[in-house]
Amino acid sequence: MQLWNRRGDLGTQYSGSMLAEPAVVRNPEIMSGVPCFRGTRAPFKNLMDYLEGGHPLGGFLRQFPTVSPDLAVQALEEAKDSLLARIA
Repeated sequence: MQLWNRRGDLGTQYSGSMLAEPAVVRNPEIMSGVPCFRGTRAPFKNLMDYLEGGHPLGGFLRQFPTVSPDLAVQALEEAKDSLLARIA
């Protein structure tokens, strides 16, 4: 898997197994239970909306500096794996 740095440039590779904790979590005490990036108050839906609008990952990361590039990529990988598991 490729990682992206804060400018949105291609970075290093990593294996998703390196990060055991889920990237997106729900906590009723944080943002009323809206799924957010782990350790932040940034909703995962914001990333999906940003990408759907044709904006690059690097732009999202600049707008949400509490979300690391690794965490954003992990969340996208987990979303992809979840979708593929549902349709398989």
